[in-house]
Amino acid sequence: MNGSIRLSMTWLHNWGGLVVGWLLFCVFLTGTTAYARHEITRWMQPERVEATDSPNAAATAIATLSHEAPQARRWLIMLPDERETATQVYIYNRPGVQPAFRKMALEPDDGRPVQARATFGGDFLYYFHFDLRVPGPVGRYLVGIAGVALLVALITGFVIHRRVFWDFFTFRPGRSRTRLWMDVHNALGIIVLPYHALITMTGLVPLMLLYLPWGLQAAFGDRPAEFNTAVYAEPVPPAATGRAAPLTAIEPLLAEATRRWEGGRPGRIAIDNPGDAAATILIKRTDSDRVVITPEAILFDGTTGAVRTVWDGTGGAAATRAGAYGLHLMRFADTPLRLAMILCGLAGTAMIGTGQVYWIIKRRKREATPSFGLRLADGANLAVMVGLPIAIAAYFWANRLLPAGLAGRETSEALAFFAAWFLAALHPAVRGVQRAWGEQLAAAALLWAALPLINALTSPAHLGVTLARGLWGVAGIDLTALATGALFGLLAWRRFRTAPRRAEQPQGALARRGF
Repeated sequence: MNGSIRLSMTWLHNWGGLVVGWLLFCVFLTGTTAYARHEITRWMQPERVEATDSPNAAATAIATLSHEAPQARRWLIMLPDERETATQVYIYNRPGVQPAFRKMALEPDDGRPVQARATFGGDFLYYFHFDLRVPGPVGRYLVGIAGVALLVALITGFVIHRRVFWDFFTFRPGRSRTRLWMDVHNALGIIVLPYHALITMTGLVPLMLLYLPWGLQAAFGDRPAEFNTAVYAEPVPPAATGRAAPLTAIEPLLAEATRRWEGGRPGRIAIDNPGDAAATILIKRTDSDRVVITPEAILFDGTTGAVRTVWDGTGGAAATRAGAYGLHLMRFADTPLRLAMILCGLAGTAMIGTGQVYWIIKRRKREATPSFGLRLADGANLAVMVGLPIAIAAYFWANRLLPAGLAGRETSEALAFFAAWFLAALHPAVRGVQRAWGEQLAAAALLWAALPLINALTSPAHLGVTLARGLWGVAGIDLTALATGALFGLLAWRRFRTAPRRAEQPQGALARRGF
């Protein structure tokens, strides 16, 4: 304790936010892109930018799978919708058959494999925001710790700012650069405080059993299959009999599911033991037509079509968990609401970034000669707040510059992301932090502003086409790139404009002025 509860909360807010701030910035920025996850994927596959949904997607996918993998143990079919325009299928082979797992993307209308460049698309950034693309659970644990720390920072920040209403309207651009950064940080924290609280608390829910497994262990012990059946509507498939039997038609089953869900749309089909007398067909409701995404599912006999089991998603605990999960994912959101969520996500990202910069400025005012720790923290700010956007831009550039038929090109795109980020993190050590800030801001501006140009030169899905045809989701990626380039260009101009004056001043004045 530091003499009072407010001083103690200030210490906890400052140091707790600093330690996890860089990780939280990455999580917020890449998580914000998840609201445009499918649009990013469509932009990164310009060969099928105008692809549309089809009511026959399930039947055509089953016909393709019957030809491609008739002996598979399971077929999992993810049906397309107005945003995800390809049918995603997953093939699980029987033990001893290689490969054990295979994924395909099919055209909804005829079941043909999608003829487009291989890419992770928006999924890469989506998964990064909660597992950091680290194998195993380590990344998810780190993100969970950061999420709890952000909750603490929000609570302590509210305690620190006793005059919340006054701070909301406080903006002092003419006083000092330090106060400007503080005012921006406070305003961003207060304006979208409900969003910060909502997205942080609900973000811990999807992985709550990883962080707190004891309730599951107490209720189900060493019987995880029972838990999956009860909570996630994932029954244990029956053993194959070895007797061949054709699958029943899928259309009546989809119609029955839609009737039972009062118009709810099927989103996932799991077929176990296809072509066997013991085949089963599990149809699950989509997540994109409701807020509370409790598992609503129907298990059918795969040969007769008879209903075996129904999951209706009832139960207070299940609804609470599913409601929090649905609010975090926002899959139900229409375009205006998703745009609002993107703006809130960017505001949260900026709140974290301004807090990190403000900490550096305050420390500089106390140190006549910046210490190694201060220079290291400043370099980390640069590597995260500018280096990560550079890495994302490199990811998009790689998508356009790598040959479309390159083997393993999706992995090469991911490597371009990490390579660019590594170089951005190494750059301050070579050039010095002060020079590196201006140079990286200029590089980010160039990469983002030129992205629509490189798109126009390398693909048929440029702004001249997407705007003319009303493909606003895809055009929005190019327009966002232009806006991002303009923002970084403005920051680079301000950085270079003030750099000569900083160089002429003594060290003490530099420390007082900060960035």
